[in-house]
Amino acid sequence: MTVADELEALERELHRSVRRRSRERLLVLLHPDFREIGYSGREHSRDAILANLSDGEPPGVHAEGFRCRRIAPGTVLVTYRSARVSADGHLSRHALRSSVWLREAGHWRMIFHQGTPTGQTSGHTT
Repeated sequence: MTVADELEALERELHRSVRRRSRERLLVLLHPDFREIGYSGREHSRDAILANLSDGEPPGVHAEGFRCRRIAPGTVLVTYRSARVSADGHLSRHALRSSVWLREAGHWRMIFHQGTPTGQTSGHTT
């Protein structure tokens, strides 16, 4: 598995509801200094995300166009497009996404993520 494949799989794992509700898994995947600038423009820390875990089902996520770029040893920038998927398959809240992943002690951890509102993706669900 390439680094690009591994990081795409980790990004997709974070999209799934089981992982988004698992405090233990998020502690592994999110760096202690993690920061997110969400689609809304608000900033969130790892602690804030962990404090707001819910039992509710998050919306489905369509993601496409993953690209990885090494920006320093053990540091990779991942970019892609995403959209929420409704129960009937409708896509909304289209965004450009970027994440910075650090390789520490043999594991990848996300230290930064940003979602920027944009136009529609191609419309294919994954």
